[in-house]
Amino acid sequence: MKIALINENSQAGKNELIYNTLKNVADTKGYTVDNYGMYTADDSAQLTYVQNGILTAILLNSGAADFVVTGCGTGEGAMLACNSFPGVLCGHIVDPSDAYMFSQINDGNAIALAFAKGFGWGSELNLTYIFEKLFDGASGQGYPKDRVVPEQRNKKILDEVKKVAYRDLIDILKDLDQDLVKGAVSGAKFQELFFANCKSDKLATFVKSVLN
Repeated sequence: MKIALINENSQAGKNELIYNTLKNVADTKGYTVDNYGMYTADDSAQLTYVQNGILTAILLNSGAADFVVTGCGTGEGAMLACNSFPGVLCGHIVDPSDAYMFSQINDGNAIALAFAKGFGWGSELNLTYIFEKLFDGASGQGYPKDRVVPEQRNKKILDEVKKVAYRDLIDILKDLDQDLVKGAVSGAKFQELFFANCKSDKLATFVKSVLN
């Protein structure tokens, strides 16, 4: 599994801590982590939580990432932004039980974390436990076990609803403020990682057109 980490501007100073914590857990699973930043609050490529949603959608729909870890001060804005786009099912995660049940019941492909609210002593431990439970075996297996069948059925129903409820991602991106989209994809590190891992020629072409 390829995991992408994205931080927005208000919490960019915590990127190294979050990345190292995530990578330590991912390494035990044989997963890789690509750090899309922001890396410091002074980065030239500034990202808002709305742009985190744009990047999450681009990465997941292009196959450049299988899972995205993102967030903001409370995690709420990043979650809402991510779920504004097709191909993204993002959960708001506060503690390890949230992480485990989101993975097993909802079988999503992104999480939004609170990197300011409640982020004090022991936060790196909470992050470690969240990531351990999030990636604890195969997702979508159901919890508790007597709810497996209806939960898996409901997930399939939700997937079908989302297919109807959203337009094509590129059409959406074309209709957004192009300065907003360009700002999201302008980071040099984003371009390096994205074009190396993108599996969608259509999305690669679109991103290049925005940059040019």
